[in-house]
Amino acid sequence: MSLIGYARISTAEQSLALQLDALAAAGTTRVFEDRGVSGAKAERPGLTEALRYLREGDTLVVWKLDRLGRSMTHLLQTVADLEARGVGFRSLTEAIDTTTPTGRLVFHIFGALGQFERDLIRERTGAGLAAAAARGRKGGRPIAATLEKVSRARRLIAQGLTVREAAARVKVGKSALYTALRADAARAAADK
Repeated sequence: MSLIGYARISTAEQSLALQLDALAAAGTTRVFEDRGVSGAKAERPGLTEALRYLREGDTLVVWKLDRLGRSMTHLLQTVADLEARGVGFRSLTEAIDTTTPTGRLVFHIFGALGQFERDLIRERTGAGLAAAAARGRKGGRPIAATLEKVSRARRLIAQGLTVREAAARVKVGKSALYTALRADAARAAADK
């Protein structure tokens, strides 16, 4: 039964010292690290190595919950995977220890609150989109290739410019112009 630490910093300018000191004080026998790796990234070699190293009866220790999970969903899934393998989890800052009944309860409450928050966000987003639609507004980015810009670009292309050159002149992205030109051609074909 070993305490295995995991520490992560997001940028090279940050220091792991605080986390490493806390993990050493907690009694970890080995610490895996990721330096300059954002928590949002799926590829974290140190974490992957730590998860591979853990054996049944071990406990993964982190300084703070956000060092482990990319999101609440990822954190819950990671801890559930550890639990299924017979591996405990401890977060020093939040004083969560899933090797105890109270720690498991607190962790599952955190998970329930995270799910509740995601549901509220989804509900508010849906209500906001419905209210905007009722007022005749559509979501998404404004259309860059307006009818006027597409018309000007079409004239420039007729004068011998490439689509790329015409797009640059009317200040529209090349892909947006191609899409608008195809849509115009499709509408023209449908009208015939």
